[in-house]
Amino acid sequence: FRPEHYWKPGTKVTAKLDLDGVEGRPGVYGTQAKSVTFTIGRAQVSTVDAKTHKMKVERDGKVIKTLPITAGEPRYTTYNGQMVISEKHREIRMDSRTVGLGGAYDIKDVPHAMRLSTSGTFIHGNYWAGGAFGNANVSHGCVGLKDVKGAYDNGQPAAWFYNNSLIGDLVMVKNSRDKVI
Repeated sequence: FRPEHYWKPGTKVTAKLDLDGVEGRPGVYGTQAKSVTFTIGRAQVSTVDAKTHKMKVERDGKVIKTLPITAGEPRYTTYNGQMVISEKHREIRMDSRTVGLGGAYDIKDVPHAMRLSTSGTFIHGNYWAGGAFGNANVSHGCVGLKDVKGAYDNGQPAAWFYNNSLIGDLVMVKNSRDKVI
């Protein structure tokens, strides 16, 4: 669920969930009616520009960091549009067979990975792309940030971004050759 317009930081939100008796799928019914209240935290929006190979990180309307990135190469472009960090993994295995790319890659220790889409787009640390960061798009569709093997809190751009991002933060991708999601 996303509102049409983002709530301002500090906004108190109450979601009333009247699910008692609601059919979720044939023969399965909800059994609860409850309210959930939460307060909107700080606003962070990170804008990835696939053409300039840079990501601008803004918090509460102020640029706090600009980082060099690599995005999807011409055959495997990165989606344009607005995505939300939905998972964070200090280290994760990425296998191209899980996203329909055959045996293109199987990396057992991808550091500082944050999921952006249900189709397998992540923003993550990358220790194998050499000098691509800030210069070229060489990934299979993910947004890569310079990192070292081991997922250490090492001062590299990926570790910094991971440590300064929350689930729910926005990542906007522009100037890729792919469709908008």
